Amino acid sequence: MARFVGAVPADSSSPLRVYYGWPVLLVAAAAMVGTLPGRTQGLGLITEGLLADLHLDRVSYAELNFWATIVGAGGALGIGHLIDRLGSRTMLTLVSLALGVVVCAMSQTRSFAALALWVTLTRALGQSALSVVSLAMVGQWFVRRIDAAMAAYSVVMSVGFMIAFPSVGALVQQRGWRVAWLATGVTLLSVLAPLAWTVVRRGPEVCGLLPDGETAIQTTREPIDLMRPVASGYRWNDALGTPAFWIFAIGTSLYGLVASGIGLFNESILAQRGFGADVYYQTLAVTALTALAGNFAGGWLATRVALGRLMAVSLLVLVAGL
Repeated sequence: MARFVGAVPADSSSPLRVYYGWPVLLVAAAAMVGTLPGRTQGLGLITEGLLADLHLDRVSYAELNFWATIVGAGGALGIGHLIDRLGSRTMLTLVSLALGVVVCAMSQTRSFAALALWVTLTRALGQSALSVVSLAMVGQWFVRRIDAAMAAYSVVMSVGFMIAFPSVGALVQQRGWRVAWLATGVTLLSVLAPLAWTVVRRGPEVCGLLPDGETAIQTTREPIDLMRPVASGYRWNDALGTPAFWIFAIGTSLYGLVASGIGLFNESILAQRGFGADVYYQTLAVTALTALAGNFAGGWLATRVALGRLMAVSLLVLVAGL
């Protein structure tokens, strides 16, 4: 029988010991799925019902989301420092609770001003803060095996979104956007937050472990490659002065701009093309699957193709898709 090393002292004679970083990774992936209400694709699930309920026009709602995204991006600032001080366990629990409360409050909103406040907070807590905590957790528990860990993380996260999108969508169709959003908030409060507090630990050292589940003997016997180049980098202010930073930043932003615009109003776009709501929810699950394939393909190509060329080809594919 497998024992999770780190949760409780495991017997060294146990035939199979599972590194405790793997259960933490599963919770981290679940946390990323929990960012759904703060993401454009998540908000897109309730766009049509929300617009009809609050009597909003699409332009006003688009402008609201634009500024909510810009302001909400500030939610990522300082999260890394708080993780260092409080630990990922505490931060994941607190952010999950805060996001759950905000989503529940948003489900009861009746005015444009209140909607603007709640959408901004879902962006700040979900798309920004919770995403940072989720990704940081993987890096705390895996170093040498980070490639395998991120691959597993991506698979679990994609499966989670493939389940979450149609589930929330079905609830929107059956009970309306308010009930669906309230159920999403309650799930964050009753499932993700308790799971974070129960499973997650501050780091492997708290459990008497080394990253990747290695032992001290494995670490000290690691051969030293004298020919391995020393990693180098830029300070953030130096990086801002390089053309490469701005090329990649603008290229990535262009994709985000297009994806956000389509994701927010995708249901109405498909409706204009003659497709029903069922097709819209199905495309979200398919998108999660293709995104997973794209992540693996992009990671593989990044080790073999110059990043500048890879970015150019990616943008050309985006243009062709539009």
